[in-house]
Amino acid sequence: MNEPEVTLNLALEHGFTKEEYSRVISILGRIPSYTELGIFSVMWSEHCSYKNSIALLKTLPRSGGKLLVGAGEENAGLVDIGDGLAVAFKIESHNHPSAVEPYQGAATGVGGIMRDIFTMGARPIASLNSLRFGSLDDAHTRFLFDGIVRGIGDYGNSFGVPTVAGEVYFDESYQGNPLVNAMAIGIVKTEHVASAIAKGEGNPVMIVGSSTGRDGIHGATFASEEISEKSEAKRPSVQVGDPFTEKLLLEASLEIIKNGWLIGIQDMGAAGISCSTSEMSAKGNSGMKINLDKVPLREKGMTAYEIMLSESQERMLCVVKMGYELKVKEVFEKWDLHCEIIGEVTNDGLLYINYEGENKAIIPSFELVLGGGAPVYIRETKEPEYIKDVKSFNFTQLPLPNNLNDAFIKVFSSPNIVSKRWVYEQYDSMVRTNTIIGPGCDSAVILIKENNKALAVKTDCNSRYVYLNPKEGTKIAVAESARNIVCSGGVPLAITNCLNFGNPYKPEMYWQFKEAIEGMGEACRFFETPVTGGNVSFYNESPNVAVYPTPTIGMVGLIENLNDITTSFFKDEDDLIYILGEDFEELGGSEFLKVIHGKVAGKSPKIDLAIEKKLHKTLHKLIGQGLIKSAHDISEGGVVSALAECCIINREKLIGAEINIQIKSREDFSLFSESQSRIIISIAKSNKNSVENILNESNQYYSLVGKTGGRSLIINSRLHFDISHLEDIYYNTISRIMNE
Repeated sequence: MNEPEVTLNLALEHGFTKEEYSRVISILGRIPSYTELGIFSVMWSEHCSYKNSIALLKTLPRSGGKLLVGAGEENAGLVDIGDGLAVAFKIESHNHPSAVEPYQGAATGVGGIMRDIFTMGARPIASLNSLRFGSLDDAHTRFLFDGIVRGIGDYGNSFGVPTVAGEVYFDESYQGNPLVNAMAIGIVKTEHVASAIAKGEGNPVMIVGSSTGRDGIHGATFASEEISEKSEAKRPSVQVGDPFTEKLLLEASLEIIKNGWLIGIQDMGAAGISCSTSEMSAKGNSGMKINLDKVPLREKGMTAYEIMLSESQERMLCVVKMGYELKVKEVFEKWDLHCEIIGEVTNDGLLYINYEGENKAIIPSFELVLGGGAPVYIRETKEPEYIKDVKSFNFTQLPLPNNLNDAFIKVFSSPNIVSKRWVYEQYDSMVRTNTIIGPGCDSAVILIKENNKALAVKTDCNSRYVYLNPKEGTKIAVAESARNIVCSGGVPLAITNCLNFGNPYKPEMYWQFKEAIEGMGEACRFFETPVTGGNVSFYNESPNVAVYPTPTIGMVGLIENLNDITTSFFKDEDDLIYILGEDFEELGGSEFLKVIHGKVAGKSPKIDLAIEKKLHKTLHKLIGQGLIKSAHDISEGGVVSALAECCIINREKLIGAEINIQIKSREDFSLFSESQSRIIISIAKSNKNSVENILNESNQYYSLVGKTGGRSLIINSRLHFDISHLEDIYYNTISRIMNE
């Protein structure tokens, strides 16, 4: 097949700017071949190069604490958990593919993040997700919701890794552009950690796993543009996953890593062979000679361009120690997987791509990659006009609800508040028998059998807060993730992030991004939770609107003593209930304001990081001394929603409560306020003096608000809610909507 003539117009069609195309010509000293143009286009796409974000990302704390491998160093971050073990974890987006092909888009997002974990030499032990959709009143949203959840469930269940936690939110801003963020966690012995590196002249380069087809070509560039009416035509850019092949690939990869036969290994995710060959070479200050004739293909007549850009799933690139080729091949053949030598490592820094007797590409590998020759930009910023409008919102003009009982039931029935049981019951959360606490509590908790410790894991972000105040809202996302970890008995270790924003070329969008990064950096430094890496997903815009800025935080914490594991729900009758933390009647971006008054306005809640950290320290002390029975974060829906959850999260033992909430100015404001740094705890009466002594010594703001018991949640003597009715609302609302 004759390749098209490369021109400026063709380069522009590939997503280059005129200046970037000139830079390619300068690097090569000539006009690029068609294959070279394709390789540069995917490697310099936003998805692979982070060209509009890397300068800001480098301002985040990327070292410290127990961090072993930080952001950008390897396929996933790595944190020391003692006893010669480390936890590998990462979160990534698969937003655009899921918008046009929800089932496969979501499924391959799970597959890709799992490969990032086991290419570190770690065995995946859990997955999480963070999902955003438009209104469930819309039929297309329900179609996307159903397909994405089934895709996540089917892939994870078949692969044999439990899905233990996550979050699902609904808002009109995501109507045409759902967000699908997948997170995975694995455990590895530190002596068996693998690296994505190529070095050692003459060492063989092997492609392993599935054969290569035309699926996913230009998937990286597809993820680097806005969703539009033309997106439906991009279905070929969505890969097709096979979890059963991935399970075989997992076992084979871990076996060869453990045996010490590898120099390096990397997943073929975005940009396929182009990415893995160039990034591994650049990391090792080396090059590669690749013969594409050796690549196992599943389609006839594929060109070098197509082979290099294919994003077919379940494939790895391995650099093997010379002399161990046959041993590696035997392992992959045992697992019934392809394993072919397609080239060798060189020391000249060049990537040679040969096909059918011709050199299709000769490119300096360093010039292709992030931190090398890929362009880096800092875009223009401008505070959006809406910020002034929302900040000036006058809450005192809001009418009082006619009936607070009815108002609460309406808020509590919101799809953003109620249980996501319809979602997580499609996931196997118990496979591998490590899950101590599954979906439904503040954090999931997973046993580490090797050292009898546990991990507390969580994803979090309230994007309305970020929309109203990107810096403060992102600080809250980090703080709330940490608070949820602490409520489960854990000590926060580190975060990964998935940064979902609009078009970075729009100054207002880039302002949101820049402010969010500043807030994240400030909070992570304060909580000593370095950033291990993650993913930037720009261009999350449909023709009508950009999504709310959504910097999803994935956090991992360590529980050294299994006796410290704490759950969210009330345990026994006649226990005392306390609220730790102070309410400031903050309703900006609240569920109450949106559900009852149809508005997203006001200032986001404030977050004082020092007060938040003191709360964590105090709660740790109470948990460590065995003084509390439950701990639950107050978040969306305010204190009354959190109290209702405490009554009904344990469906085997519903327990009511009688509560007296101090009203500051208005009852609706106090009950539905989403002020930060607040936790509900329950304790035995016999521990009252011990608990209050610690709270007073810690100078922790608190109030004794009531006690557990009965079959009703009673607030301030006049609001009465039958907990069986609340249970029905909480667990069945989404099922009823989806089954209509």
